[in-house]
Amino acid sequence: MTEPAISFQGVTRRYPQKGDSEVVALHDIWLDVPKGAITGIIGRSGAGKSTLLRMVNGLERPSTGKVIVNDHDVGAASTASLRRIRREVGMIFQHFNLLASRTVAENIALPLEIAGEDSGKIAPRVTELIERVGLTEQADRYPAELSGGQKQRVGIARALATGPRVLLSDEATSALDPDTTRQVLELLHSINRELGLTILLITHEMAVVRDICTQVAVIEAGRIVEAGDTYEVFSKPAHPTTRSFLTGVTGVAVPQFVAHRMQETPPSPTAEAVVQITFIGNHATDPMLARLTSERGVSVNILAGAIEEIGTKPFGSLIVALPAPRLEESRRFLEEHGLLTEVLGYVG
Repeated sequence: MTEPAISFQGVTRRYPQKGDSEVVALHDIWLDVPKGAITGIIGRSGAGKSTLLRMVNGLERPSTGKVIVNDHDVGAASTASLRRIRREVGMIFQHFNLLASRTVAENIALPLEIAGEDSGKIAPRVTELIERVGLTEQADRYPAELSGGQKQRVGIARALATGPRVLLSDEATSALDPDTTRQVLELLHSINRELGLTILLITHEMAVVRDICTQVAVIEAGRIVEAGDTYEVFSKPAHPTTRSFLTGVTGVAVPQFVAHRMQETPPSPTAEAVVQITFIGNHATDPMLARLTSERGVSVNILAGAIEEIGTKPFGSLIVALPAPRLEESRRFLEEHGLLTEVLGYVG
């Protein structure tokens, strides 16, 4: 099995407070980030995702446990070793962090100057990076003259300057509009594909994970509550936090006019069961509800849903109402054909 690019091994981070108290920002984190993959860490504000990301380049060190990056133990690294590790780890920031007094080209050149790169090699490297991020015409402009998307492209080029093997993204698209976000994600995806870089990004937007990540980890109150292949996590979310993030991204929210009426048990013999049906893989576009009606005579009322793509795989999720007396028969039929079902409640 290939060694991961990043490995969090029993990582806990505590912050002492006044007296004998302490705050535990991360608790016993075990997570491997595969080489060459795009892995997303998603969580709400204060969940611990930024602290986890800062462990990778040594801006934070674990109280217990290890953070291994490209076979280096970051927490145990000396100052000199940490400088070498950081050359292999690029960082993209939410608010760009560009120097206002430097042009696009000069901002991109900065990490190379700090690293002591030969001056004759800096200019061609900067030109190469500017072309890669599509800013050739903006090379001599200053940050104040750029759009948000252009500033983030400068940030990406700067993060690539020293030829890192790992790229960290700290909410890199949260300050951008949807169209610019899509363009930046496409750029990151092409960088991953063409350069083979490992990308670890943190976000609170499940749509970002859906559009770009091959792996995902969900963090809640300093703990990883769910992790795995993005498609598997989206199609079979096991934790309530994951399900809450998916609501609104996959079109699976129960309509309010139904949610207000739902009960845990059937209120009458003629009640309907509200069921979430997940269509995955080859079954995502199969007309299984039509077959349920035509072959079994079960009426189906579609309440909400959508079919979309996660990566290159189709994924569908529907909320439907089925006659409660025929619920188990209907679920068996659907599950025999590869669909997943979950009873959410009942309405009269």
